[in-house]
Amino acid sequence: MSTIWFYFDFSATFVGVGMICPHLINISLLVGGILSWGIMWPLIQDKKGHWYPADLSPSSLNGLKGYSLFIGIAMILGDGLYNFTKVLGHTLFGLYCKLTTKDPRSVLPVGTCSPTPNSSISYDDQRRTQLFLKDEIPTCFAVVGYVGIAIISSATLPHIFPPLKWYYIVVIYLCAPTLAFCNAYGCGLTDWSLAPTYGTLATFTIGAWAGSSHGGVLAGLAACGVMLNIVSTASDLMQDFKTGYMTMASPRSMFVSQVIGTAMGCVISPCVFWLFVKAFHDLGVPGSAYPGPYAAVARNMSILGVEGFSALPKHCLTLCYVFFIGAVVINAIRDAVGKDIAKYIPIPMAMAIPFYLGSYFAIDMCLGSLILFIWGKIDKAKADAFGPAVASGLICGEGIWTLPSSILALAGVQPPICMKFLARKTNAKVDAFLGS
Repeated sequence: MSTIWFYFDFSATFVGVGMICPHLINISLLVGGILSWGIMWPLIQDKKGHWYPADLSPSSLNGLKGYSLFIGIAMILGDGLYNFTKVLGHTLFGLYCKLTTKDPRSVLPVGTCSPTPNSSISYDDQRRTQLFLKDEIPTCFAVVGYVGIAIISSATLPHIFPPLKWYYIVVIYLCAPTLAFCNAYGCGLTDWSLAPTYGTLATFTIGAWAGSSHGGVLAGLAACGVMLNIVSTASDLMQDFKTGYMTMASPRSMFVSQVIGTAMGCVISPCVFWLFVKAFHDLGVPGSAYPGPYAAVARNMSILGVEGFSALPKHCLTLCYVFFIGAVVINAIRDAVGKDIAKYIPIPMAMAIPFYLGSYFAIDMCLGSLILFIWGKIDKAKADAFGPAVASGLICGEGIWTLPSSILALAGVQPPICMKFLARKTNAKVDAFLGS
């Protein structure tokens, strides 16, 4: 199992993403892949029959897959908790400065209160503020809209997900505004959205509240979706409003555009999902073209919240503690040593992804990073100017092919030739089988 995930799958998308992502991200992914699939999983696999039963299926969470998922989750939670604490600290400190400072330039243009005229504020900024506040969205409209959506969600979601009771949804909607404000303000300060972390918090809380005997796993996943949509929408919309403020666009027109886009997504997204389900029968299956790795992570987070540590394989909890603390320590070191040295230290969140997904995409992304690096050494000006365009072309080219590929799959058309790379031992077995 430890060898099949080390390969280059000729994915133009991942190569393009590697050209766009910083070199440190790509190196962190590769380091995580080598640490997990190159070192740890082979060592744990040698413990088969001692740490976990030898007759388990490869997909069993009580075997090697359980180690890969839960250790990766521990690193994600450690990184998320550290950054949540850091961003929350920045947020509270920023609010404290806003409330205590007397500098008129720090006055937020909120509601009907305009900033105090001051010669230190440029004419462009005064004009932007005037135009932005002219079409402000009434507070009563926001409150009525939020309460109305909460009522609709509380009435409809329990019919779609029976374990998610209406009072769970009410509690989520009562807590969400505070978390949404923290995420929006923190994202504005640090450019880091912690919406998945808040979603995980809802998964653990609601899943444990519901309990395993009352569908706690499904309730936790559904609660995560509700919280994630509220919190992420708040930060995304505030960033759009900031863009509208800078470009002197009307906030009402931007809000209406968001509503129209959301309404279109309610129709288009299910249709795209239906197309994938009908065209690719192995959708979501590990090892397929579309494995859906984060779905397994979210599900196992919900299982962990419902069943507790009893769901973990032998010694897995100890390893989770080690990697959780390791993620926090690495982040603390990165912040302590400064940016000049931190750019050489891997990022725990990026290292955790190959733990459960595999290292194949890390090889692709590192190849893209290597291409851009060599290009920059040869001609830095052209690499900076045309690198994003080349990466976008690789990503869009493979993405556009997905639609005709789905249509051909629906029509039952099979490719006339296939290409596959095997490990040396597996290839020897195939040759021996064909020779017989």
